[in-house]
Amino acid sequence: MDLASAKENVHRYYRLVDEGNHSGLLGLFAEDAVYERPGYQPLVGRAALRDFYSGERVIADGRHTVRTLVAEGDRIAVHGDFVGVLKDGTDVSLRFADFFVLGADGRFVRRDTFFFSPLV
Repeated sequence: MDLASAKENVHRYYRLVDEGNHSGLLGLFAEDAVYERPGYQPLVGRAALRDFYSGERVIADGRHTVRTLVAEGDRIAVHGDFVGVLKDGTDVSLRFADFFVLGADGRFVRRDTFFFSPLV
């Protein structure tokens, strides 16, 4: 897959997650993809990703805005903002960074997410 198509798949991912289109976004991941996110054990495989997006994810609704996307080889880094509402009704607004690793077919084989929030 060419780099332009890979970048578009990353943008497509955020559109699909914001729309709640779980089946569409799962198709962007390799069957054995690994997703690491603060507060969760590593999610391994599409079944774990499906469980996360359809139930475990604490976000009820929201919108991602990609501010920066940098791609090199099989890696794409994203910096952006998220504004939304958690399932408990809490409003949330934060910055995030995502790192994607692409397989030969352009699907995501790994994703790591980091959030900017005060810890210390």
